[in-house]
Amino acid sequence: MLQTLRAILIADPLIVLATVVMGAISWVASLRDRTGRLPHQVARLWARILLFVSGVQVRVEGLDRIQPDGGYVFAANHLSLMDTPLVIAYIPAQFRFLAKRSLFRVPFIGGHLKRAGHIRVDREDPRSAVKVMGVAAELIRKDGISILVFPEGSRSEDGKLQEFKEGAAYLAIKAGVPVVPVAISGTHAVLPPGSVLVRSGKATLRIGHPIPTGSLQLSDRALLTRRIREEVAALLPEAASVVR
Repeated sequence: MLQTLRAILIADPLIVLATVVMGAISWVASLRDRTGRLPHQVARLWARILLFVSGVQVRVEGLDRIQPDGGYVFAANHLSLMDTPLVIAYIPAQFRFLAKRSLFRVPFIGGHLKRAGHIRVDREDPRSAVKVMGVAAELIRKDGISILVFPEGSRSEDGKLQEFKEGAAYLAIKAGVPVVPVAISGTHAVLPPGSVLVRSGKATLRIGHPIPTGSLQLSDRALLTRRIREEVAALLPEAASVVR
């Protein structure tokens, strides 16, 4: 994915320009705000610019189901590298990503991730991953910052919903906050996995009803994971074909 991201930055001059300019602004913003809130606002503007110059028309549904100042774990399906600007641009909450270490090495994007307080995850080190979950849970409880997770773990090559890992459920139960199912559609055609050419098109972001976790224990995370996947599947336009 790291090579694909770099190739996209090289292939589209407008994306390069927007990323460089907004990356510089994010750096300045981080000097004034160590909480990451101001850099996140800058990232939201960058994401909207990127979607606009790419010719992506976005439809958002279900915003009334969440509070912008609430603490949540957002759990979204993952189709494309364009999912990231889509959720940043249109989920009106302060949230941070659980991001793979490789993303922190991408020019400008990696620097923003560090300054904005996004959380680095080493998937090859299970002990480190558990420790990271504790840090993320504390961030939610202490600062009211939400976390966004792609529970499939990687982008879907064929556009179909994959099995979910238990990280989102574990984190939500540990933090004692609701999980919000999020369904993304359309981005697979805009930027298919492996492609470096962003195509114009339509994308939809559907936000489901928050799933409370206050009465759950960590031992319930498998059941919660199944429910999250079912809720995401039900929000997708092709729900009948992806629910297994």
